[in-house]
Amino acid sequence: MRVNFVLSEVATGLRRNLTMTVAMILTTAISLGLMGTGLLIAGMISDMKEIYYDKVQVSIFLEDDVTEEQRAAVETRLQELQSDGEVKSYLYESKEDAYERFQQQFSQQPELVQNTPADALPESFRVELVNPERYDVIAAEFPDATDGVDQVRDEGDFLDRLFSLLNGARNATIAVAVVQALAALLLISNTIQLAAFNRRNETNIMRLVGASRWYTQLPFILEAALAGLIGALLAIGGLVVTKLLFVDKALASPIKAGIIPPVDWSAILTISPIIAAAGVGLAAIAAYVTLRLYVRL
Repeated sequence: MRVNFVLSEVATGLRRNLTMTVAMILTTAISLGLMGTGLLIAGMISDMKEIYYDKVQVSIFLEDDVTEEQRAAVETRLQELQSDGEVKSYLYESKEDAYERFQQQFSQQPELVQNTPADALPESFRVELVNPERYDVIAAEFPDATDGVDQVRDEGDFLDRLFSLLNGARNATIAVAVVQALAALLLISNTIQLAAFNRRNETNIMRLVGASRWYTQLPFILEAALAGLIGALLAIGGLVVTKLLFVDKALASPIKAGIIPPVDWSAILTISPIIAAAGVGLAAIAAYVTLRLYVRL
């Protein structure tokens, strides 16, 4: 009897404040959807770091008039760094090898290849690091003043800028989600206050006949929790639709080429319980706090 009464009160409350309940559900869904998107972006950034940082190479370009002794000194220092555990491997690339690789890379642009002299590309050492994130070690070991070294160029600086941009997008998404969550919490608070006011006669009678305060508050908390759950389910559905229509189709080519990692179903399954728990928990807590602070039941 008590369970049936509580459930009937929940249904009555949702029906009486239908428009505000719908608004509360949609606002919660948007905030939770943005939160889930931020978590997916964070996972993609982590996967991209594993993909790209493992491929980071540092190129030590030698001067055109480099001598055999200077070249040997550079190689000796690389061998020492390899013994110290900084350098995983290195490869010497002559001008002929560099030009051959250039021809392969730009085979689709024959005019560029034809207008580039065979001796235009410098000889170099291509260095692979044990810890790709410590690419600045090579630049520190071979400053511009090093004999025979023209410049040290690494790919890590570009990756740092790329990941900084992606981290900014993730942080912006989460920031918008936080603002939307605050709006949802305020809307939940207002909805609960209105629902309690509309049913003040029923709750007063229940208190007079001996009902506990928790028993009279429970229907309102369940209303908020149910609305939060529905909003969470809508957010999860939105992530599924985004994966199917945007990620798997619009981004199919760069994913297939290995430029960006795919969004696996396991990632959505992992964050779905987090989204659901956040939706139900925040809504229930907001309702409980509202009832304790602003409503006499």
